[in-house]
Amino acid sequence: MIITSPTSVVLSVLLLSTACSTSQPSPPGIQKPRFWSVPLRRRTSLRGSGDDFSSWAMNHRDMLRTKYGGSLDKRDSGTNLITNQNSDSSYFGSLAIGTPPVSFDVILDTGSADLWVAGKDCARGCEGVSSTFDASSSSTFANQSTAFSITYGSGDASGTLGQDVVQMAGFSVPNQVFAVCDQVSEGMLDEPVSGLLGLAFQKIASSGASPFWETLAAAGAWDEPLMAFQLSRFMNDSSASDLEPGGSFTLGSVNTSLYTGDIDYINIPSGTGTYWILPLTGLTVQGNSVSLPSGSGSYAAIDTGTTLVGGPSAEIASLFAQIPGSAPGSGNFEGYYTYPCDTDVTVTLSFGGKTWTISPADFRLSQVDARSALCVGAFFEISTGGSSPAWIIGDTFLKNVYSVFRYSPPSVGFAQLSAAALGQNGVDAAPPVATIGSVAASALATSTGSSRAANSAVNSQQPMFSHVRVIALMYTFWMFVML
Repeated sequence: MIITSPTSVVLSVLLLSTACSTSQPSPPGIQKPRFWSVPLRRRTSLRGSGDDFSSWAMNHRDMLRTKYGGSLDKRDSGTNLITNQNSDSSYFGSLAIGTPPVSFDVILDTGSADLWVAGKDCARGCEGVSSTFDASSSSTFANQSTAFSITYGSGDASGTLGQDVVQMAGFSVPNQVFAVCDQVSEGMLDEPVSGLLGLAFQKIASSGASPFWETLAAAGAWDEPLMAFQLSRFMNDSSASDLEPGGSFTLGSVNTSLYTGDIDYINIPSGTGTYWILPLTGLTVQGNSVSLPSGSGSYAAIDTGTTLVGGPSAEIASLFAQIPGSAPGSGNFEGYYTYPCDTDVTVTLSFGGKTWTISPADFRLSQVDARSALCVGAFFEISTGGSSPAWIIGDTFLKNVYSVFRYSPPSVGFAQLSAAALGQNGVDAAPPVATIGSVAASALATSTGSSRAANSAVNSQQPMFSHVRVIALMYTFWMFVML
């Protein structure tokens, strides 16, 4: 997902090292670290003027509606420290492309499945983006001469598909298909972000190509067939910078120092290997239950590329009906609800297992404006299309748990954050710096794309560029805390 906001934030992670893989394996006899860390950063802050915020809210809402209306060397694990941009508006990490490898910051989006970066000749939407891909500088780049186009709620990106070495957190896919974009909607890319890494399943890839993560998981390149996130919170920190430590993104294992207790895994419903979908079986606000449908009407996409939480209008109305003084928004806030800022709202979610609590700080998106006693809630109305899930569960929820996305069996798991993880919230530290490290394992992609690239993807940003979709908007929105 993609979202744009004026400030950025980076999640910092407690991991052994931050790295993007290189294409050469380490010399024999050298012990490789079991974990690699990739810094996460957050994007533009949600804090700003009333006009800035309302525009962000409108863009975020519209993006999500558009997005969802759609050879192994050895095994190992690695971590990418992430950056929190603009007070939880979005989270990004770094990867490297080409020979020699060049690093790029990309939004990490479990709500979409394509990798794309801005190209050197990008003619629209790339102003201020300092890192762009130059195909002529990579000796291993192969132009597939296939057009690519993807549409996120309020924006789009288009260009041409290519193939090259892509490295991240100690892993490499030598023949990864990705898009080099020369047209990007204004506001989708917020410096230093250069593109987006989709982490959902190949079935929804506009390029038709196997996603980077899926190639590695399917080939057995990881110690465990899973990837995990710990996201930091800065939205309630008035002194937060545009970029702050964002947490960690771990490939091939979990970081036991970042959670306590067991990971509660819930299997993805059969036949839904598109988004990371779970049934939303329980929702309470201020201790009161909200009635939810069963079956596909309860399906929720767990989306790191979306900043907020979107759901059906009836259930969202029932939720806010439990909050005294709440009222539907209007204008740019249509689909959102306002409520008194002096009210701490506690919401819980369950997906067939344990119950998880959302902090009141995450529920409170922003004041309507600097003079208002009303705040905007982080849950909003969304009507998804076709077979898309009814709910989009973004970072508003994910900052409150350690989340694990497991390839086999396909499932999503949550665990309680540890004291060490919670200590990352509002921490006074520098955001991660991208580095290019050694490769611990690599795998060849078996599916390298198709003409499906001409189709648009259903993404949500929420900053979010919901998929790329919500992220960009979120960024612009102001550090909301998405795409």
